[in-house]
Amino acid sequence: MSTNLNKSMEAEQKPGLSSENRSPEIGSCNQIIKGAHMRLFIMAMLVIPSTALAGWSLYEIFLPNGLTNLEIAQLGLGLTLFAWLCMAFWTGIIGFVLQLFNIDPLSLKKKLAAPEASVALTQRHAVVMPVYNEDTKRIMVGFETCIRELMDGDSKENFDFYMLSDTRDSDKAEAELHAFARLQKRLGNYAGQVFYRRRENNTHRKVGNLKEFCERWGGNYESMIVLDADSVMTGERMEDLAKRIEQAPDTALIQTIPMPVRQDTFFGRFVQFAAHLYSPMLATGLSFWQTDSANYWGHNAIIRIAPFMQHCGLPTLEGRAPFGGEVLSHDFVEAALLSRAGWQAYLLTDTAGSYEEVPSNIVDYAIRDRRWVQGNIQHLGLLNVKGLKTANRLHFLFGAFAYISSLILFCMLALGTADALIRATTVPDFFMSEYQLFPSWQVARQDMMMVTMWGTAALLFLPKLLGITLALIKRRSEFGGAWALLKGASLELVMAVLIAPLMMFYHSYFVISVFVGFSVKWEAQEREGRKVPWSVAIKHTQIMSSLAIAWGVTTFYFTPSLFMWLLPVLTGMVLAAPVIRLTSSDVLGKTMRKWGVFVIGEEVNECKALKRLDVAMKHFTISHFATPKHNVSAPALPESLWLTMPEQALNQQPTPRKPVLIAQG
Repeated sequence: MSTNLNKSMEAEQKPGLSSENRSPEIGSCNQIIKGAHMRLFIMAMLVIPSTALAGWSLYEIFLPNGLTNLEIAQLGLGLTLFAWLCMAFWTGIIGFVLQLFNIDPLSLKKKLAAPEASVALTQRHAVVMPVYNEDTKRIMVGFETCIRELMDGDSKENFDFYMLSDTRDSDKAEAELHAFARLQKRLGNYAGQVFYRRRENNTHRKVGNLKEFCERWGGNYESMIVLDADSVMTGERMEDLAKRIEQAPDTALIQTIPMPVRQDTFFGRFVQFAAHLYSPMLATGLSFWQTDSANYWGHNAIIRIAPFMQHCGLPTLEGRAPFGGEVLSHDFVEAALLSRAGWQAYLLTDTAGSYEEVPSNIVDYAIRDRRWVQGNIQHLGLLNVKGLKTANRLHFLFGAFAYISSLILFCMLALGTADALIRATTVPDFFMSEYQLFPSWQVARQDMMMVTMWGTAALLFLPKLLGITLALIKRRSEFGGAWALLKGASLELVMAVLIAPLMMFYHSYFVISVFVGFSVKWEAQEREGRKVPWSVAIKHTQIMSSLAIAWGVTTFYFTPSLFMWLLPVLTGMVLAAPVIRLTSSDVLGKTMRKWGVFVIGEEVNECKALKRLDVAMKHFTISHFATPKHNVSAPALPESLWLTMPEQALNQQPTPRKPVLIAQG
């Protein structure tokens, strides 16, 4: 049995901490921890007054004519929504300032984070890819790409690879087995470091898949790099992550920003471009206030195995859905449990070498969001878990509110419409008192309405404009030059406004369905591009468009001024079907690329890993894993260690870990 796991667990019991040999890439951990509460206080001092000011402006609009019950409800919902918008707004503003002046968000120093490159790896690490009913071609090509990326490096002997299959489809399971046998032949001598395991009983989905890996083989490795079925990472990035973990003994999790790539449809390229344009700035602002309590997004991250096993065994929650049952969005919870146990978790804000793929059309994008809605809302029931850090509670809250905010906005629009219709169809009473001498005229605070409108627009769009400005100053060559960047950014803003009403409607429906008890199946998502047929587009939008038409006709007839305010929302809902259909076109997407719109850095200077992947996808045909005349036996696996991963008691305070003692000299 390897001693890596035992040594890491024993290290938790050693007293004392030396700061001289700490990891240089994350600055002084003590400084980060001391500054964490102050940074949250700074965020509170920015968000609370901003929210109060926005709420006051709404109050001033409603007050002159007397507050009705509908307006009181709108005011309460508006305050909640403005708090969410202000938090996102100030996160973006802080990220812009730090990025503009090249300031590391953790140490707040000019020198950006980097591990000690000259220090070689000394521990063994695993790269794991959990898969479930995925396209065999895509997962095998992506898996082999990551393997060959590390085979080209100096640290190839320090890594083993595991494809952890939960596939239930017998044909796909057979295809995986034959494809892996061919992969081993292609890898030659390196095949001894590459393994394939298929579970016969896929209990607890991905959580159970990774738990079984850790229990069987986790003791052989210091850490594991977790990949998704569509992940691609460069060898440099994976080596960098392993060095960061080895050089930072108090760190249990390092999350990268997986950047979308390989998109051909218009919608896919729109999402891909937006992520490349805004993610560095937003991630920097996020890293500023979460400090060493970063979130985990489930993949493209490295996790130290010993603390993960000791603190991340997830229990089945008491009660019924949405708050009971198995933990669905497990990654948020695992990061929170590591932090509450005294381990540190960080988000890397540079985007180099970590990639994923996104749904290619709005329908598949919404289907993926439907799964995330239920998992994230479940986190609201975990806000009272003992010992959680404030930053992790905020992750739970904001993760759920990312979807609930759509329902709140939809309710505000509905209540505002109802209030306006009531006023438009009733005769106002100008004499509220029997002995009133002068009439009480209806007052419309047009000035405050304009201030509120422009203030809301600033909260929504100023971070985007700052992200564009930052890219023009520092990264315009990555987007094909300033003109190409401006073209793409302008169209991205238009598409964001057009698509927002669709997602508001879908998210509102998803949230309601979760609270009424509709469960969701966590199936494999579509990985490659597909054009949405008109029949499918109409099926998924007919209720939305019919509602928007009725909404628009009613408001236009009774309150034309309100109709004009609602026009941007109604336009997106009415045109939902053609928007879904047209944006799923790969012809339109490729035309945009030809015209220099939605260009990203990986297309201007494509990295070796993505080139390797694209070449392999073109040559890896279905015949490569067709079933031969003889059966392929299950590949050999390392000896199982069977170290138990204990289930956590969420209602009890965990035993605080002691910092790691680092030998001097």
